[in-house]
Amino acid sequence: MPYRVVLKKNEEKRIYQGHPWVYANEVLEITGEGKNGDLAEVFTCEGAFVGKGYVNHLSKILVRIFIRDDSVPDIGYYVKKITASDERRRRLGYTAEGGYRAVFGESDGIPGLIVDRYGDLLCVQLLTLGIDKHRDVIVEALKKVYSPRGIYARNDAAVREKEGLKLTKEPLFGEFSPVTTITENGLKMRVDLENGQKTGYFLDQKENRLAIRRYAKGSVLDCFSNVGGFSVNAAFAGAEDVTAVDISRRALDEVNLNAELNGLGDKVGTLCGDVFDVLRNYRKEGRSFDLVILDPPAFCKSREDVKNALRGYRDINAAGLRLVKAGGYLVTSSCSHFVSFDMFENMLREAAAMTGRPVRVVETRTQAPDHGALLAGDESTYLKFFVLAVD
Repeated sequence: MPYRVVLKKNEEKRIYQGHPWVYANEVLEITGEGKNGDLAEVFTCEGAFVGKGYVNHLSKILVRIFIRDDSVPDIGYYVKKITASDERRRRLGYTAEGGYRAVFGESDGIPGLIVDRYGDLLCVQLLTLGIDKHRDVIVEALKKVYSPRGIYARNDAAVREKEGLKLTKEPLFGEFSPVTTITENGLKMRVDLENGQKTGYFLDQKENRLAIRRYAKGSVLDCFSNVGGFSVNAAFAGAEDVTAVDISRRALDEVNLNAELNGLGDKVGTLCGDVFDVLRNYRKEGRSFDLVILDPPAFCKSREDVKNALRGYRDINAAGLRLVKAGGYLVTSSCSHFVSFDMFENMLREAAAMTGRPVRVVETRTQAPDHGALLAGDESTYLKFFVLAVD
């Protein structure tokens, strides 16, 4: 008999609304036999069927529901789900050559599975115990849907440790170089599936990189530049000079390669250093820019970190605002899920007040449409992106 999970009274309401997670403290009892990571059936305390999902006794999220009927999660099931997910992206105009997120976990009804497509290569993240245990089935399903040249696993995300899983990076199928090139917004960009951030590249900022072109005039400072997505777009749009700043020398080498790849090497320069220190030094030197871009890594990994994270965001945004020429722009973002839009916007007000400069919000954006968020659960809404005009 498979695992049978019975919820406490009224705990099913959120799940009926579409949220897929069952927390351990919402459970009345568990019966049946099986192994950790196996399929569990979830019921209300009155005995009504709620759904099925993989169980993990090591996690606060006991069950992640992804089946709400009598379906069986075999290879046919995964082929159907992945195909439907991919078709949603194709209808939006995404192409393999441009790279896109083909499966976005809970948002696409497969909690714990991330699939990014870069040409004829796939990069996956198997983030939960249940998904990891069924990796062979998932790999076979991916092969059927895409016929890829190779599949690489970036299972080095820290969230796997909460599931009792090891952090690894490895090819799952095919013999291939983990470095490839995509054409994003008409620009060629190198993607390193093995050593790049996330699954090799920040696909969630694709449309935002395109959006900054209208603001890229004169001198541009791109902070936390990573491999130069914003820098190259700014140079292509007509900026006279672009300075990409990052603490990683390897990332800046990639900036130079991407700039050269697009014939923009003469416009893009790099500076290796801590962004906080660089901004302070620029202010001391009296430097200013027509456009300052701040795209930092997540400052906040838990709710307990929010207060300190907001202080960090405030300080760096104030420092960035001080370097913007009158009539210029600050582009700023946060990928910290625990920092909400309202929190981030209020922080920006505080940062602007610290500088004493009039600031207007001219554009707000979020993650790219291939990272569509599940309306029933705000966990998949994470990226905040603001364009501020500075007088």
